[in-house]
Amino acid sequence: MARTTRSKASASAAEKSDSKAKSTASSNTQSRYTLPTKPTKPPIVFVLPKKATKDARIVSLFNPRCQTPTRYLVCPETGIYEFTSIAAPKTTPRSWFIECGNVDDVEPKKSDDSTEFRAYVTNGAELYVATPIDPMFLLLAAFEDESATTKDGKRMFVSMDDHLDSVRDKSPHLSEILRWGKIRTLLESRMAAVCDTAEAGDETMFRFNEDKLLAEMLAKARNICEHGLPQSLEDKYVTKKLEAPIVGVKRETTTSSTTREQTQTEVETSTPASGASTPKVESADSQSSVSSTETTTTSASEASTAATSITEESTAIVTNTTTTELLPALHASEDVVKLQRLRGALQFMCAKYLSQAHAAQLFRKLKTQGSPAVDFAPLDAYLEKLNTLRQEAAASRSAADYSRKRPLDDDEIAERAEKKRKKDEAEKRKKAGESRAVRDLKKVSTTGMKKMSDFFKKK
Repeated sequence: MARTTRSKASASAAEKSDSKAKSTASSNTQSRYTLPTKPTKPPIVFVLPKKATKDARIVSLFNPRCQTPTRYLVCPETGIYEFTSIAAPKTTPRSWFIECGNVDDVEPKKSDDSTEFRAYVTNGAELYVATPIDPMFLLLAAFEDESATTKDGKRMFVSMDDHLDSVRDKSPHLSEILRWGKIRTLLESRMAAVCDTAEAGDETMFRFNEDKLLAEMLAKARNICEHGLPQSLEDKYVTKKLEAPIVGVKRETTTSSTTREQTQTEVETSTPASGASTPKVESADSQSSVSSTETTTTSASEASTAATSITEESTAIVTNTTTTELLPALHASEDVVKLQRLRGALQFMCAKYLSQAHAAQLFRKLKTQGSPAVDFAPLDAYLEKLNTLRQEAAASRSAADYSRKRPLDDDEIAERAEKKRKKDEAEKRKKAGESRAVRDLKKVSTTGMKKMSDFFKKK
């Protein structure tokens, strides 16, 4: 019993020493700063225009393209702005460090030795920029359901408030901004741009007109083309649409070269010496003098018989070279490129701001005869030829060439990279949750061992 008592006493002493050590360590490692808990609604970074006044408000209005309420910035003096999201690619995660106040105003607490930070780090690096938007696009939602403004299949002139009654329930703050005088005037002027107007006393009545909407959209598209499309939109709506299949063209090039060679040859010639003559023998007294003269003449002629001749020979060499050049099968003219750029700008605006019903109606108007719009017939003829060439190029490919792969678009490449990144993150989280013993057991060789299910089989 005495032994047991001594062990309990030693155990209690050890527990006291451990508690003292923990309290000392916690006091030494206690942070001077208190971090707040993660808020349910994290802050968002907005970039607002300088000309917006302090009375500007962020409101919810019905978006005709998304068919849902969307946030907009409405300023009573400068108009309506939409928020454009700018974010880094998902493959390179980033974050914002947001300071919620002036760091010079941070003061230590009096209750304990800690200081509170007024800053926040966001999970993403989204940036919302307020850019001006034409209120005409927001008003088009009021013309989708025309059952209340038609009679016997004909549209009637209705006031702006009656038109907007169909979207008041979907736009929570619409009634509030209509009370602002300049905003109401702005909405009435933009509604008149796409409607026929009629005066009824002191009030203006409106009736929707598709031709005016088409004229407004074409004017905006021409304005975009004059200032130039961004490179991403130029590639998507113009370059890729007009790109023709590449074909190989063989060209033969003939080159000729001439080489000249010089050769030297020695030729013996018997040319008599100049000024030498053969004397006639007249008598025996003059024989000795004649023989001496002949000897001198002979030596001079032998020296001049060795002569050198130079001959030039020229040789012509002809070379045929065959080269294969990759050229597009069809070239788009400048007028066709301009028409495609105009159509691309129109398609981009319709895809971003108009509903599907209004966009389809607008393109049907473009195809009708006698339309005041642009004539897209040259562009349609070029696209028809281009489609035929693409089909022929696809048919000419060998069916046995199974190694040929379809080129991926940028969106598909980004989607695959995102899937791969998520898969890698899931594997890392799974491995991080495993203990060391489990990881070591995975390395054990189980060849020849029975499975656990073998022990529970019926004998």
